[in-house]
Amino acid sequence: MSPSKKKILIPVIVLLLALGLTVVLASARKAPESNRTAAPPPLVQTLRVEPSQVQFRVRAQGTVAPRTESDLVTEAAGRILAVSPRLLSGAFFEPGDRLVRIDPRDYEASLAGARAAVARGKSQLALARSSLERERSMGRGGASSQAKLDSAIHAEKAATAGLEEARVALRRAELNLERTDIRAPFAGRVREKFVDVGQFVGTGARLARIYAVDYAEIRLPIPDDDLAYLDLPLGYRDDPLLPEVTPAPSDSAPLPRGPEVILSARFAGRQNTWRGQIVRTEGALDPETRMVTAVARVDDPYARGTDSSRPPLAVGLFVHAEILGKTQGGLVAIPRSALRPGGEVLVVDDEDRLRIRRVEIARAGAEQVWLKRGIEAGERICLTPLAIAVEGMRVRTEPLAAAHTASARSEENPL
Repeated sequence: MSPSKKKILIPVIVLLLALGLTVVLASARKAPESNRTAAPPPLVQTLRVEPSQVQFRVRAQGTVAPRTESDLVTEAAGRILAVSPRLLSGAFFEPGDRLVRIDPRDYEASLAGARAAVARGKSQLALARSSLERERSMGRGGASSQAKLDSAIHAEKAATAGLEEARVALRRAELNLERTDIRAPFAGRVREKFVDVGQFVGTGARLARIYAVDYAEIRLPIPDDDLAYLDLPLGYRDDPLLPEVTPAPSDSAPLPRGPEVILSARFAGRQNTWRGQIVRTEGALDPETRMVTAVARVDDPYARGTDSSRPPLAVGLFVHAEILGKTQGGLVAIPRSALRPGGEVLVVDDEDRLRIRRVEIARAGAEQVWLKRGIEAGERICLTPLAIAVEGMRVRTEPLAAAHTASARSEENPL
């Protein structure tokens, strides 16, 4: 081989050897390990539920009103001589308290005249009876005619009627005199006073606006859907009368009353509560809202009670009401957020996998839902909203703290 060919062949051989060595090294090198790991299952909060007995509550609002409010008016005309301090606006009074006194002198004079008329009538009747008896005696002896006897009988009847008329006039005069003392018809409070001492008033003049304080009433509109959870007195014809008009107070049988009501309002810088009862429903549905109006009653709203710091349930106060309704057992309470569209709930099984359950709802509130069927005792429900939830999907669980659990169940018995 010529020297020139050797010079060409040597570089080619070196190049081929380098290329072969590179291929061998590349094939012998290990592939780099992948750092990619599978995404962990989503973390969800769970709540273990148990069936319980629940007393439903229906919320409403209303304004406190007196059971009776009326104008105090005069039945006798005259000048006002005295006005009681109990007739001031805001003052309280008891039944029979004298509130206004009208000048009685004219009525005392009328009463004296009526008494004189009665005395005169009695004298005339005695004379007529004596004359009648004399005519009858003379008639039996034939010394008197039938005409004189008839005249004596007529005179006796006229005198009897005259005396009765005088007695009626006397009673009227006594009543008119009594009406100059204007007294309280019931235990109440003065809303507004219209007159004062020295003013002349005629019959029927308004003296004051007053209202009763033996109990207060609150009108509570209730939606039709909520009626199913309440035992309301709906007003059948054969229902018993209310206690204040029951004709037989000696009857010891208890009269049926409606459910209990808890009233609350913020007044005098603090939250206050009062208790009452539903006593009736009003006679018609509201034509605009289609609601039934229940009437709650609170006895003696201005009494101090056991809590002397609590203000009275004043007329005109706006209150929130919770009506205690029917009690139902075997219900599972869950937060409203745990209920998915279509009436479904996500349940986490013992293997931390999601199970989609269709449930039957007993009642759905703003923050709480009560379930009849679909969830078993001791099961865990998923409280975390998931954008994608697939049957059997694995999740990581975080039990809800005890404080949150108590808060979630608080609507079962909020008070």
